[in-house]
Amino acid sequence: MRAYDLILKKRNGKELNDGEISYLINGYVNGEIADYQMAAFLMAVYFKHLNHKETLSLTECMRYSGDTINLDGIKGKKVDKHSTGGVGDKTTLALAPMVAACGAKVAKLSGRGLGHTGGTIDKLEAIPGFRTSMTNKDWISQVNEIGVAIAGQTANLVPADKKIYALRDVTATVDEISLIASSIMSKKLASGADAFVLDIKVGSGAFMKDLDSAKMLAKTMVEIAESSGRQACGVITNMDQPLGNKVGNALEVIEAVETLKNQGPTDFTELCIELGKQMLVFALDIDENEAVKRLEESLLSGTALNKFREFVSAQGGNTEFIDNPETLIKETKQYEYNAAENGVIKGFDTEKIGIAAMTLGAGRAKKGDKLNFSVGFDFKKTIGDKVQRGEPMMTLYYNSGEKLERALEILKEAILIDRSDKTVKKELIFDIIK
Repeated sequence: MRAYDLILKKRNGKELNDGEISYLINGYVNGEIADYQMAAFLMAVYFKHLNHKETLSLTECMRYSGDTINLDGIKGKKVDKHSTGGVGDKTTLALAPMVAACGAKVAKLSGRGLGHTGGTIDKLEAIPGFRTSMTNKDWISQVNEIGVAIAGQTANLVPADKKIYALRDVTATVDEISLIASSIMSKKLASGADAFVLDIKVGSGAFMKDLDSAKMLAKTMVEIAESSGRQACGVITNMDQPLGNKVGNALEVIEAVETLKNQGPTDFTELCIELGKQMLVFALDIDENEAVKRLEESLLSGTALNKFREFVSAQGGNTEFIDNPETLIKETKQYEYNAAENGVIKGFDTEKIGIAAMTLGAGRAKKGDKLNFSVGFDFKKTIGDKVQRGEPMMTLYYNSGEKLERALEILKEAILIDRSDKTVKKELIFDIIK
């Protein structure tokens, strides 16, 4: 068997069998297949695609390319949530304690942000003292004890995906559905949960720019999960504007806490309830109405907030900020960004908003960049809102005047104001794929 022959076979649109896919993936991880050959294979896949059988085979090869995690030591059904990434997406920070407060077990591995999208681990590390590195034993013990633990991915979890994704990132082969689906699901399956709720973002701030592609990705991931004996659903959600009001690591932690105090933005709270509902249906085998009732009660009664406090403390975090959230951003300066004209906010280029936040220091332009946890944006207006010239649309939190100027230049192109009085509101949840 030669890599050349398999590249040619896929280039010509033919199906690869399990052995051939295993040969390519294992050979690449072991260093027997060169970068340029794997890059050629990925480009062939980009244009010819993988069918369901091939996608499942690729997922399984990557899943077992390194360590896998056994969660049998956790009592009950384990449920996980994954987001494909967006701007202002702090959902896990509020959702995980809400679901755990309702009695479900949430054992979650999360990643860091790169480019315009944020990462859950980065946000958690904005909390002083919070520990994101845990042994499997401690991780499992914490889930059994308090119902929730969130840690960074281990170095040897799905190494094939790490190596292949780095190559996809520099060869323009990231946005291919079978490659995205196998990348995500290989990590989810290796991390050991019984059921997955998949938040598929679509819009200007997401990797999926159109609804049809988002639905296809959701369908593919759900099929992979079910073929592997797991339960899953895909929730297609709007990323044509930032989620909630705040963008930036510490600011998003603050907004998650506000939400757990039942004082959060309507859209963010709605998304947490919807995703939490699906998680509880899987984990506790209850109907959707009962799930919603329990989640809403967790916010009203304060049990979700108490669970968050318990979770932060268990992982070494200082919980004082929960009662005094401004301590997380006390060292930043503030700048009011005002409307340049009268009209209605017609839309956002959400990717550019994410890039502007990255420019301030809230995200990474490249791997290894150091984050400034306290910088970011707090939006006062959203799509459909009327604005008057000179009226504040957002507050920028910054430390560097030079970076502020660069971010402001990007923002000028990121917010579209229409002079008409016509209001436009976009729905938050487009579809649920089961």
